[in-house]
Amino acid sequence: MISLYHHGDTVFHKCPAGVKLLALVALCTGVFVFESIWSVTVALVLVLCLYPLARLPLKSVLDQLRPMMILLLILFLAQGLINTWSMAVFISVRFAALILAAGFVTLTSRTSDMISALETLLRPFSRWLAVEKISLALSLAIRFIPVIAGVTREVKEAQRVRGLERSLFAVAMPVIIRTLKMGTHIAEALDARSFDSNDRKGKND
Repeated sequence: MISLYHHGDTVFHKCPAGVKLLALVALCTGVFVFESIWSVTVALVLVLCLYPLARLPLKSVLDQLRPMMILLLILFLAQGLINTWSMAVFISVRFAALILAAGFVTLTSRTSDMISALETLLRPFSRWLAVEKISLALSLAIRFIPVIAGVTREVKEAQRVRGLERSLFAVAMPVIIRTLKMGTHIAEALDARSFDSNDRKGKND
């Protein structure tokens, strides 16, 4: 399992992943319930203060925001043109706080611990939810993010030799095909191990 976990021995690293996930849910709820620029600004400042307290480098903060900067910029411009610029600032600050909060939980929690915590939180709903399947789906999704990124890099390098690296179609199609093939292989492997056998048995009965 590939993780963004940053090793440390602070109280935040030692805090159970389930507690941090619940705190993240509470924060997300709070910034949407209290709709004022001051509330989201306070939330953003508090989240930013957590990073040095957890002894996380400034680079970690930038790494969390860098992939989302374009999205935040588009969101800011769209809200500014459609509504008001004060609303654009409010929306951008809100999402920056949410992104950094989620990043903080990821950086201070091992992926395996987060998956286990989610299983525990969902266990009371096992009558209606397939907890094991949800856990497996999350694990595969997290695992596939770097895999697909690697496939994309390989395709880009191959198409660069052919002079097609600027063609979206020439890059996207091989990536999609290879991703679908990997998904098929994984599905066949799960089927061979009878992962869904209990559900099938229940349906047959």
